[in-house]
Parts: sequence; C-alpha cells; structure tokens
Amino acid sequence: MSDTILRMQDITKTFPGVKALQDVNLSVTRGEIHAICGENGAGKSTLMKVLSGVYPHGSYDGEITFEGEECRFSGIRDSEHRGIVIIHQELALAPQLSIAENIFLGNEQATRGLIDWNRTNHAAGELLRRVGLHESPVTPILDLGVGKQQLVEIAKALSKRVKLLILDEPTAALNDEDSSHLLGLLRGLRDEGITCVIISHKLNEVMAIADRVTILRDGRTISTMDLQADEVTEDKIISGMVGRDLDHRYPPHSSHVGEEVLRIEDWTVHSPTQHGRVVVSNANLTLRRGEIVGLAGLMGAGRTELAMSVFGRSYGTGISGRLIKDGQEIHLRSVRDAIKHGIAYATEDRKRYGLNLIEDIKRNISAAALGKLAKRGWVDENEEFKTANGFRDSMNIKAPSVLSVTGKLSGGNQQKVVLSKWIFTNPDVLILDEPTRGIDVGAKYEIYTIINRLADEGKAVLVISSELPELLGICDRIYTLSAGRITGEVARAEATQENLMTLMTKGTE
Repeated sequence: MSDTILRMQDITKTFPGVKALQDVNLSVTRGEIHAICGENGAGKSTLMKVLSGVYPHGSYDGEITFEGEECRFSGIRDSEHRGIVIIHQELALAPQLSIAENIFLGNEQATRGLIDWNRTNHAAGELLRRVGLHESPVTPILDLGVGKQQLVEIAKALSKRVKLLILDEPTAALNDEDSSHLLGLLRGLRDEGITCVIISHKLNEVMAIADRVTILRDGRTISTMDLQADEVTEDKIISGMVGRDLDHRYPPHSSHVGEEVLRIEDWTVHSPTQHGRVVVSNANLTLRRGEIVGLAGLMGAGRTELAMSVFGRSYGTGISGRLIKDGQEIHLRSVRDAIKHGIAYATEDRKRYGLNLIEDIKRNISAAALGKLAKRGWVDENEEFKTANGFRDSMNIKAPSVLSVTGKLSGGNQQKVVLSKWIFTNPDVLILDEPTRGIDVGAKYEIYTIINRLADEGKAVLVISSELPELLGICDRIYTLSAGRITGEVARAEATQENLMTLMTKGTE
C-alpha cells in the first residue's frame, strides 16, 4: 500500500466573479515527483497557493491532510513549519544580499540575538554543495544567472527541512543546460525521500522526470495518470489539458510567398559591454512577404542580438552592414526609425521589456503607435478604446475588458497583447523572439494561428525559437546561427532536428 503524504479533497476557491477551483482532488505519494499540468488559468498555481498557506484556511472550501493530519494553515509560515515549501515562478530573492543571507532570511543563525556569520556561511556552503552550486556563500544574488538563483531557492527550501517541495514552472526561464541540471537535482532529492510537486508546461520534461501527473482543466481535476504503469504520451496529456485531441500541434498552413521585403547583408555587431567582441559576424538573410522564416541557434549564438540590432540598433555597438527594404537601402538609427520603416520586434522577455504590467490592455496595445490615434497632439481615447477592443476580439484576448490590468493576465494572453501592440504599428516585417515561451499548448496553438494569419496578410515573419519542433512545425525556411555566424539555410521540406542541430553546432567546441 502506497504511503500518501498529501491529500487535498474537494478544494474550492472563489475570487470575485470567478470560481478558480471547484472540488479539486489531489493525492501525492511520499518520495515521488508529481507533476501538475493544465492550460494557463486551469487553477494549478491557485491550488498550490492554497496548499502552501498563501491563501489561508477559511478562504477556500475543502480539506488538506498532510502526513495523516488535517492542516489548517493561516499563512505560509505554518506550511513551512510542517515542511511544505513553495518556490514560485517569480523568484523571491533579495538581489543585493548574499547567497547565505538569502538562504537564511527570516531564519537567521543567531547566538544570543546576534547573527553568527561563520555558522551562517558554513551552513550555506553545505547546502550549496548539496544542490551542486559551486559559488561562495558571500556572493551577491545579483551576480548570479537565473539558473543559479533557482538552485539558491532550492537550497533555501532545504534549510527549512523540507518534506514536500513545490516548484512552479521551475525551468521556464532556464536554458537547456540549467534545466537538465535542475531536473537531475530533483531526481536526487527524490532519492533522498523528499517529495516534489512540479507545475510545468514543458511536457517533455514532465515525461522525463515525473512519476505521476494530475491534469487540471477549468479549475477541475480531470485525471491522475501513472507514467510508469499507464500508457501515457504527451498527446494524451494534451488531450486532457485542452479537452480535445490535437491531431496537429501546429495548425495546417499553405504559404503564398511573395517578393523580397527585407535583405540583411554582411551584418556585424559588437558587444556593448565587452570591448572588441564580435557578437554577430557578417550575417546575411532575406525575408519575403507571406513567408515565415525561422532562426535557430543555441544559447549565446547571437539570435536576439541580431534581431535587436536590426530593430533600430537597440542592441550593440560598431554595427556595420546593409539593410535593404523593398529594394532600397535604409538606415535605422532608432526604434522609431524601425517602426517608421515597417519593422517590428516582439521581445523574448515580455514582462520586462514588452509590456507595462501595471497599465491596462488598452494602453499597452496603443503604446507603440500613439501617433495613429492622436489629433492635434492629443490621443483620441474613444479611438484608442475602439482599437483595443478590436484587437481583444480578433486576437481572442481573454479579459473582462480592455481596462483590465495587463499584469494580471495569463502568459498566453499577455503574449497576445504584445503581438497586438506591434500589429497595430502595421509592420511589413515582424520579428518574434521566443513568441511561445512560458505559455501552455492550447495558447501556443492560438499564437501559431495568429502567425499564419499575419503571413497570409502579406507580412514577413521572422521567428526566433529555442524549440526546434516549433520551427519545423510553422516555418517555411530556417536559418541556423552558431557563434554569431549564419551557418545554414534549410527549406522546410529538407529540415530535420538532426541537420539543424548539426548546423547550430558548426564551428563550436
């Protein structure tokens, strides 16, 4: 008989006007890695916030039993005291403090009221070794990459004698190497008897690491599947998540490629922070109307740097080369110049650079082309409202109104707002940098449909993506980039993950 460490029964959580969870049931076995999957808005994070005390007892209906005892947490400290620790997708670290200070923040190693720094740093060092992070405990958090910060969060959880570790999208912002290290660490924690609950959109990772998976849809439990005993496939998980079979993860599309709209010739970009370092070297590529072109490369290959340097020199120094638009050479000195010449760029980091999260949908959509709404220097608010509502309908942005705060939308809907903002500028060339990062499979399908629609309208679309299946699924041609150089151009019919990876690693050690 399995040893059940956690049981959540008939959990119902209501917000004003919205039932986020309805009679949800979850059972987790001691020492397993249990994945929770579902589309954005399915209730995954809400359920974990109920479990961890972020939403205290009394604010929801239902019962939580942990290690055989009913729990009524009034706050996050109560759940941590029992050994339940949650690591949110947005990491909660103080960047100016050291690793050791962050690990023991609120749990200081003190003697007679004074912090014992030797004890603090020694204990932090032991925890860092346990998670495989080779950094000094006195290193400031701001000097660490996201992958290492994630390991600090896990070390912090281990310092609290965690029994059940909850991770909300732990690899969403990580590269492949950091993701692989983190998944290996979770396997090690499982071997030590620590139970893990992981929320993830990356189904390949779920298949690789989870023992069981529970699927939520529209705030309800759909099913729990044993990845060892049941015949579970990614398609079966997707079917449970979206409520229908996705025969094709990528919508069917017939391209109608027109004339060349943009040519990039001998494009070279130098790093703005490392003197003399060439980030992009003599890159050449072309984009045609009605065509979806992919740009593939490993982390650090220079994909984003190439895109941003073309977009009004918003990255880099010592930029040389030629941009030829509709047969005429153009000179873009600023983002405003790029927009004026019909070039748009949707950043990979929508939360930091793509949106104003504290503003409403309406203002975000109009931000890049306010001049189209202005009369005698004043923005016509009626026109702005009408425009935003038009995009809300055509892009299927799920929000009560265009006055909703953008930061409260799901990742997929935020991405639709970013796309709306740039489509409103009426570009001929639209550069999309990781357009489906951090969003679920259902929302991805909608984004792909929008990209196809833009191509059908005659726009040239350049898609930068770390997911090779995505590029193979939606692109007409794919360029590969390695160490700042274009190493290949492959037509869709000849492209495979294997030959793309060969080109992506060409010239690298």
